[in-house]
Amino acid sequence: MTAVSSEAAGSVRERQVSTFTALARTVQESGLMRRRYGYYWTTFAVLTALIAATFAAFVMIGPSWWQLVVAAVLAVLFGQVMFLGHDAAHRQIFESGRWNDWASLVIANLYAGMSYGWWQHKHSRHHAKPNQVGADPDIKTGALVFHTEDLKEPRSGLVGWFTARQGWLFFPLLLLEGLNLHISGIKTIFGRGPVKRRPVEIAFVTLRLGGYLALVFWLLPVGMAFAFLGVQLGLFGLYMGAVFAPNHKGMPIVPPDSRIDFLRRQVLMSRNVRGGRATDLFMGGLNYQVEHHLFPSMPRPNLRKVQPAVKAFCAEHGISYTETGLLRSYRIVVEHLNRVGLAARDPFQCPLTAEYRSAR
Repeated sequence: MTAVSSEAAGSVRERQVSTFTALARTVQESGLMRRRYGYYWTTFAVLTALIAATFAAFVMIGPSWWQLVVAAVLAVLFGQVMFLGHDAAHRQIFESGRWNDWASLVIANLYAGMSYGWWQHKHSRHHAKPNQVGADPDIKTGALVFHTEDLKEPRSGLVGWFTARQGWLFFPLLLLEGLNLHISGIKTIFGRGPVKRRPVEIAFVTLRLGGYLALVFWLLPVGMAFAFLGVQLGLFGLYMGAVFAPNHKGMPIVPPDSRIDFLRRQVLMSRNVRGGRATDLFMGGLNYQVEHHLFPSMPRPNLRKVQPAVKAFCAEHGISYTETGLLRSYRIVVEHLNRVGLAARDPFQCPLTAEYRSAR
């Protein structure tokens, strides 16, 4: 690269940084980054009361198939608990990082039986480089193929048949995600990798999962207990997937060699979901995904308030701002996964990555 082109590139980057700085300054001056202690303490108290009431109902109902309704209610409540843990992990609740860490440990590990350390490491990498191949763990190739960049060879046979239809199978597969999330957390806290507060995480998760399983199998016959756990874990995983999938699936996939400034990286790779207060509650505020990625420490109830300013700013600077309805977002996810699945099955390059590949 010549000196002139280097200077030009540097000038462009400076303008891009300056552009986001102007938006960040406007948001900061609006007061929308201030903590919302009343909102979060109320949410925590209400969730605690609802979970306690649900477990009381579980004990009072006893060995009855009506317990499957209780399992479904718990799946939703634990989903809401995880949204609260997500907010704490993003430093949205308290000014103190230590307080947010402990809030996350109590909410995620003790209330939901998940590993905060595992989730934080994974989610932080996602926020740093959303939808970038080799950097975002949420698009890492596994049972599902989100891109064809790192496939060494086309998928064929039974695997190829599955992959070609992975979009249609995506939501049924989410019924296993609740179990997968718990297993991933357990493997992390009992593994050899670094975990900041390993003894605390082990104690909280063991107490939560051990106590939960003991109560279920003590009160219910074995078959009914397994059915209860299957419904609770299955619907919990489906709920989590139904909320997180629309945020980035079907948005551009960024190749490893791409060079995109922070503002465009976060806006262009994220999708908002339109809706009212019911959508906000159902999705835990993650329907404002663009705003959340630009200002991850902004308290959840303020994301709705900052959205008009972000949309106007993006329009002014010619940055595409994506927003759609919830059902439409699910259709996009299914179509995207099927399209990539066909590309993974056949020996041709998936075109989804071409748009954001940087020039060498």
